[in-house]
Amino acid sequence: MRIIEIIFWVSFCALFYIYVGYPLLLAILAAVVPRRRPGGDYTPRLSILVAAYNEEAGIRKKIEQTLALDYAADLIEILVLSDGSTDRTDAIVESFRDPRVQLVRVAGRKGKTNAQNEGVKIARGDVLIFSDATTTYHPQALRHLASNYSDPKVGAVSGRYQYFDPEGRSPTGLGTIAFWNYENLIKRMQSRIYTITGCCGCIYSVRREAYSALAPDVISDLVQPLHVIRRGYKVVFEDRALAYEETTQSTSEEFSMRVRVITRGINGLLSVPDLLTPWKFAWVSFQLWSHKISRWLVPLFLLVLLASNVVLWQSSYYAAFLAAQVVFYSMALLSLVLPIHRRWKPFGIPLYFCALNAAALCSLIEVLRRKKYVVWETVRT
Repeated sequence: MRIIEIIFWVSFCALFYIYVGYPLLLAILAAVVPRRRPGGDYTPRLSILVAAYNEEAGIRKKIEQTLALDYAADLIEILVLSDGSTDRTDAIVESFRDPRVQLVRVAGRKGKTNAQNEGVKIARGDVLIFSDATTTYHPQALRHLASNYSDPKVGAVSGRYQYFDPEGRSPTGLGTIAFWNYENLIKRMQSRIYTITGCCGCIYSVRREAYSALAPDVISDLVQPLHVIRRGYKVVFEDRALAYEETTQSTSEEFSMRVRVITRGINGLLSVPDLLTPWKFAWVSFQLWSHKISRWLVPLFLLVLLASNVVLWQSSYYAAFLAAQVVFYSMALLSLVLPIHRRWKPFGIPLYFCALNAAALCSLIEVLRRKKYVVWETVRT
């Protein structure tokens, strides 16, 4: 029983460090580092690359909204990267008479990362901005991103996700919003200390000369910043550069999307193993082990915690802890089969937590099976 207790507490402490200890440590370190101020009104030429697959429902609105952003009209171009779209996406893009809008038709469906590689080949901007067709930017998002490049040490800049659930019907909506607010806080502190190691996929930018062509099966918003760091640049987080993204509207959509994203993230991190060595990249390695790898291992810690707790249930102390776990997972299961989140939104948080970690567990299995995800499906219409 003593060994089981040790296993229980090791699992508990690992989970505590991942979700509480690491952010607290960042907060302490960030508190003693002077705040970095981006340089004034710096406006380099921008290439905005929008990855799209069968986005006829929203691509016109995306282009119009991007053209209306607060940035000098002669300093932007919009490249819509159509990854083998079979609907009217290409025709809608070509209907724009504005010379700043260009369709980049990528033949054969090869995925978002490949489409970005192809788009960069013809982009003319000094700074490349990567966006999704479903994302809306704050009017001054481009200005806030661009201002950071006045510092020649900055090689990439991430904006900030702000998720919303328009009708309040998503079972995982509040969980998504809460989780990404938490993630943005961590990124803000990482950036203040020195550099972040991953960007927000629908709003991030890279200095042209710092961009690296990536393998199609890796997730670019994680791996591209890591390549930028390897080139000797910093990657910073600009929380004023907001991107508004709608939450998924079903648990199955969220789960499938997370499996794809995490699997690509693990494969991507395995492609740059040198960044995991603390004697070469101390701060970067610390972040990746504490924030990425440990997060992907959370479902294993949760299973071990629950299993060891079941063995220790005779003790009143451990029985109370087991009861708390049972209640938490029961709420998630109930939310999965009944729309109780519509009565009280916090009911959706356990469901999101469980869906996220179930996806991480499936992703670990997919990586062991050498499964690769290259393409994506459009789920919003």
